[in-house]
Amino acid sequence: MNLFNCNCKCKFNNFLTIHLPPPHSSLCNRRTTRFSVRFSSESTHRIKLAESLQSETLKLLEWPAVCQQLSSFTSTSMGYAAAQSARIPVGRTPDESSRLLSQTSAAVAVPRPLDFTGIEDISPIVDASVAGGILSIRELCSVKRTLAAARFLLQQLEEIDFSERYSPLKEILHSCDFLVELEQKIEFCIDCSFSVILDRASEDLEIIRSERKRNMDNLESLLKQLSIQVFQGGGFDRPLVTKRRSRLCVAVRASHRSLLPNSVILDTSSSGSTYFMEPKEAVELNNMEVKLSSSERVEEQTILSLLTSEIAESNMKIKHLLDKILEIDLAFARAAHAQWMGAACPALSPRNCNISQSEHLSINVEGIQHPLLLESSLRNLSTDVSPRSPDLDQGNGVMNFETKSHAHFPVPIDIKIGHGTKVVVISGPNTGGKTASMKTLGLASMMLKAGMYLPAQNKPRLPWFDLILADIGDQQSLEQSLSTFSGHISRLREILEVASRESLVLIDEIGSGTDPSEGVALSESVLQYLKDRVNLAVVTTHYADLTRLKEKDNQFETAATEFSLETLQPTYRILWGSMGESNALNIAKSMGFDERIIEQAVLWVNKLRPDKQQEQKGLLYRSLIEERDRLESQAIEAASLHSDIMIIYNEINNETQDLDGREAALIAKETHEIQQEARTVKNEIQTIVQRFESQLGNVSADEINTLVKKAEAAIASIVEAHQPSKDSLVREIGQSLYTPQVGEQVYVKAFGNKLATVVEEPGNDDTILVQYGKIRVRVGRSSIRPIPPDASSSAATLKTQVQRIRSLRDLGSLSEASKNQQDSYGPVLQTSKNTVDLRGLRVEDASHQLNIAIDSRAPNSVIFVIHGMGSGVVKESALKLLRDHPRVVKFEEESPMNYGCTVAYIK
Repeated sequence: MNLFNCNCKCKFNNFLTIHLPPPHSSLCNRRTTRFSVRFSSESTHRIKLAESLQSETLKLLEWPAVCQQLSSFTSTSMGYAAAQSARIPVGRTPDESSRLLSQTSAAVAVPRPLDFTGIEDISPIVDASVAGGILSIRELCSVKRTLAAARFLLQQLEEIDFSERYSPLKEILHSCDFLVELEQKIEFCIDCSFSVILDRASEDLEIIRSERKRNMDNLESLLKQLSIQVFQGGGFDRPLVTKRRSRLCVAVRASHRSLLPNSVILDTSSSGSTYFMEPKEAVELNNMEVKLSSSERVEEQTILSLLTSEIAESNMKIKHLLDKILEIDLAFARAAHAQWMGAACPALSPRNCNISQSEHLSINVEGIQHPLLLESSLRNLSTDVSPRSPDLDQGNGVMNFETKSHAHFPVPIDIKIGHGTKVVVISGPNTGGKTASMKTLGLASMMLKAGMYLPAQNKPRLPWFDLILADIGDQQSLEQSLSTFSGHISRLREILEVASRESLVLIDEIGSGTDPSEGVALSESVLQYLKDRVNLAVVTTHYADLTRLKEKDNQFETAATEFSLETLQPTYRILWGSMGESNALNIAKSMGFDERIIEQAVLWVNKLRPDKQQEQKGLLYRSLIEERDRLESQAIEAASLHSDIMIIYNEINNETQDLDGREAALIAKETHEIQQEARTVKNEIQTIVQRFESQLGNVSADEINTLVKKAEAAIASIVEAHQPSKDSLVREIGQSLYTPQVGEQVYVKAFGNKLATVVEEPGNDDTILVQYGKIRVRVGRSSIRPIPPDASSSAATLKTQVQRIRSLRDLGSLSEASKNQQDSYGPVLQTSKNTVDLRGLRVEDASHQLNIAIDSRAPNSVIFVIHGMGSGVVKESALKLLRDHPRVVKFEEESPMNYGCTVAYIK
């Protein structure tokens, strides 16, 4: 009873506080008591109504379906049941929601999933122990396995990392009592592998089982001897000892029962020809067996009862531990759900008035998709692209999800609402996505409260709402004699009664179902009431008067769902700050409505609307659409330009990174190989010298010169064999500096030196993605080699690469004046794409090659012309061509130390 009172007090403490009156005033006492009782009744009614409306709203928003999505990612039966029944934890305060989000982010960052094997829902077992029942061996083993698995769960979390990144998960289990002593007691008493109670469970059990074993041995030995005697006397086909009525006996034919005089017949066969008889010598031993067996069962029940009482005493600790395990399971389920959807971690909007410049929006959600619409699209994907790689978290809380065609995906929408906005009025055509957008906002707010990531882009930000109340759909009820309008009004009255300053109110088609003029008046009055009493209200409407409330009060905002006048179809995008048209006539026309009816309707519309206002509105709408399209085109072009610049930057950055380290590693490698080769040569020469010395004592003086010449020739051949050629040196150094380009064909050792095509630039891990036929695979940089050119070309390539490295090293020494002069051309950096090599070519071929290179360059770019020194003929021809070419603004030597390369600036 005390526990019940405590729970009731905690439940209503936040809603009701009753102050006792002063004892000296009985009149005040009576008045205060009546007020307290009335206030208590009203508060209880309001709480129940709020819970009822919240539950109905979650059904309207299809929150249970989202929870069922989550259930697919749970690892325990407890988590699955909680998600299936939509009983997942939801933050009752902003701090609780932030804690749930922190747990989800920590679970996303865990490098490998946790092992929940052995975790069972033992709540019914614990309840049974508290109710006074005796648990079975199987149930006790379930408790033991769950306690052991819980400890292993904590061990896995502690082995991950000691950083603060995972602390939200570790804190969940740190305050738990894992009941190690209870687990050890069960393990000491029960062998769960065979589901038996061990002898060591108690001294009495050990004594009873010992006596029973000794008695059973004597009984079996006696009956075995008697059965042999019966068999030898022809009383049965074979010696048979069996059990009937829990007593051991001997089988004997009915005709030979005299072989066992004074025996007790326990049973007969179905034909009556065989008797199962208990010899008189075995009666006492069988009685002892029955007695000891009964004592053993009693002792086992005693042990099970003691273990059951231990569990009953620890029931609160066990249930607390199960709650924490469920909390961890749901945190990892939310993380897996986020990875599956490619979702982003939301942030809570600040609640105070000190709003920074970057946070002027209370709700800032970009590219969000309805999770249930997204689910059907994701299910249609093949299994090889639906899971993401382990490298999911990019550091900003956004999942790294491959970009896919949006042809079969829901259209993402942007929701941007300022801090001062209290009411948003969304207008637009039917089937344009008004209601779906409003539901998406409601679901996003609920997912944030539950610590779930949102299927949106970048870093979505929303406020925390204590209640999410919605009036969506037809509220008509024949049972309650409510029309459509009456149903809406009834629900709207209840919403206004329970809404608070931290609530979100969603109303679909406000004021519909009645006379338009009265509907507009009532709707405007409701919205004016809501703006001062809720955090945010979002309504959809076809009433143009409601969209003009923004002109009178800046606490109102308008939005419209876009409608394409070209395709006569909605685009399902939201235009914030716009006032949409219903486009009813256009929609009717696109659906094949009778042309004569449409024309007549147009005439009526023209009578109801002034011509100039209609024309001006249409022109303004089209100009806004054109302006938006132009800005989007510019944004796409800027993004493409930025992407090209970043590609060049990354290419240069990768080549200039750690040049000294790479050079030192190459020198160390070459030194090691040379030392190893020197040892090999030394050993071979030593062998020849030893052979020469051993043969020297066995030859005459005339043969010494011949022996010496043979030894010298052998040594010379060894030296020549290990002497690297000039071409091989050029080829080896060139290959070590070789960086394949996308689209280039290379030889791959793993494919038996077959030709494959490079698909991606080399990564930081020195691996390259290549394609061989229809197969794509990553191979190491060392396992590929380029298609070998001739020797002169190899030497030229090597020189080019050496010069390139030198130019990269001297990049930091460029003067500020040179930088200012080249601003319009960007950074003057040499890459493989802007370099033409004319060395080794004839004058005519060099001129032709240089002309092609200049014509193919983009405006405001540079080209590096490598002509070399040599006799100077190619250089003079190249400089003359650059001087006369109309696209060349100017040209200059690459650097004062390099006369073999000229930089030309293209118009």
